[in-house]
Amino acid sequence: MEFTLIGLTSSAELQTLLFGIFTLIYATALSGNFLLIFAICTCKKLHTPMYFLLMNLSLANLFSISVTTPKLLQTLWTHRNTISFYGCITQMFLFVWAMATELFLLSFMAFDRYAAICHPLQYTVIMRKEVCVAIASAIWIAGMLGSASHAGLMLKLSFCNSNINHFFCDIPPVLKLSCSDTSLNEMMVFVSDVIYGICSCGLTLTSYCFILRAIFRIRSTEGKKKAFSTCSSHLIVISFFFSSVIYTYIRPSSGYSLDKDKFVSLLYSVVTPVVNPLIYSLRNKDFKEALKTITGRVRQLQRPQV
Repeated sequence: MEFTLIGLTSSAELQTLLFGIFTLIYATALSGNFLLIFAICTCKKLHTPMYFLLMNLSLANLFSISVTTPKLLQTLWTHRNTISFYGCITQMFLFVWAMATELFLLSFMAFDRYAAICHPLQYTVIMRKEVCVAIASAIWIAGMLGSASHAGLMLKLSFCNSNINHFFCDIPPVLKLSCSDTSLNEMMVFVSDVIYGICSCGLTLTSYCFILRAIFRIRSTEGKKKAFSTCSSHLIVISFFFSSVIYTYIRPSSGYSLDKDKFVSLLYSVVTPVVNPLIYSLRNKDFKEALKTITGRVRQLQRPQV
């Protein structure tokens, strides 16, 4: 009825150091993403399809890091590595849901950039509010359904070992502990890899192929720079996120190295939620102006009333 999370290290000194580091990372991720969401909600200039999708991405980031990091911090601080069976399955369900949602959101954000650059005159029609809300809702529902299928199949397995070589409950390390037939689980992982990984990555690459073709047709250097600047932040995020996710999930099960995978998984489960708001805010003029407006309002409220 319990699993033991081996974690990142068994050294007590390193665990104390890591507790401080991950506390700082978690606090930064929470504050950065909440600030991004607050700015988008309160500033009318940011009420556009791109920022609506970015707000959903920040919600997915908050979701994913909050599923894994609090348990990691508890383990590092108390040195109690156990997690209940149903707690483990719940953590897996929530984390896979967040990851699948983030993959599709990044793909749809690439399509948004394609519509803005390749079809600027029809952009407001293509990316109208109803379409954005419907697709974002479908993405969250699709992520939940895919995650539920993995969790449901995992509940049917028997386990002969309780030591999970990871710092949270993920599909590959938990499957390694099963003494049941996991062929159906592995088939579902493969199907998910195709649907969530390859299809979303393919949609993203296709969108950027059309974007690059449109950019190269722009004659003015200034126009090319402006078009590239609208995509640069998103390109940095997808290259960082997709590479780590593909390394972990989209490869033969015989190629898994759990010791390496748990450190690679830090990139998309802990580091990405911190990096995303920094990349999108530091490289975005509209967002900087929105922050200045919010800061100005806060200062006005803090002034003593005469």
